Amino acid sequence: MSDEKTGWTRDQMAARAAQELQDGFYVNLGIGIPTLVANHIPEGVTVTLQSENGMLGIGPFPYEGEEDADLINAGKQTISELPQSAYFGSDQSFAMIRGGHIDLTVLGAMEISEKGDIANWMIPGKMIKGMGGAMDLVAGVKKIIVVMEQNSKAGDPKFIPECTLPLTGKNVVDMIITELCVFQRPDHESPFRLIECAPGITPEDVAARTTAHYVS
Repeated sequence: MSDEKTGWTRDQMAARAAQELQDGFYVNLGIGIPTLVANHIPEGVTVTLQSENGMLGIGPFPYEGEEDADLINAGKQTISELPQSAYFGSDQSFAMIRGGHIDLTVLGAMEISEKGDIANWMIPGKMIKGMGGAMDLVAGVKKIIVVMEQNSKAGDPKFIPECTLPLTGKNVVDMIITELCVFQRPDHESPFRLIECAPGITPEDVAARTTAHYVS
């Protein structure tokens, strides 16, 4: 277990997100910490991982020396295939997302507002390659979980009253998991509620590093 003053590790954050997976779900994992969710799928739960670059049924990361450069996820990490894996164009992949056929996505974020807005694709002034599939995912997937650090590298809160960065989507986030805690809301009309703290973390610790309004 990680130091009690810092809360969950990245792996433990991913494992907590994996607890939200249900048998039969079609799931899209964003880059960064969300990719680790694939290592923590609960025993007895079967999910199908989908990638917006055109793959359904993603296997685990390959062992060293067994990488296939043609098999990558949306974050350009090498992955493996399964006997049931399917390949298709990215247009079909986005049709799945936009058509509401993906049950859950786990994404990273730079900012989340108390109203469920998400900013996770650019910082003004920094060169970017584009939004990728983020806008489609937050608009078309049934449940949106964000896994992120509680604060930025500069120490600024990332769960805040209003996002200051360009938005990816408005009022779309259902659950936030950080190294300190879990916030959740039952619907998009309700405020976020602090439902769980990491071991060694108190609600007061969370409040001290959060500026968004939420229900304790």
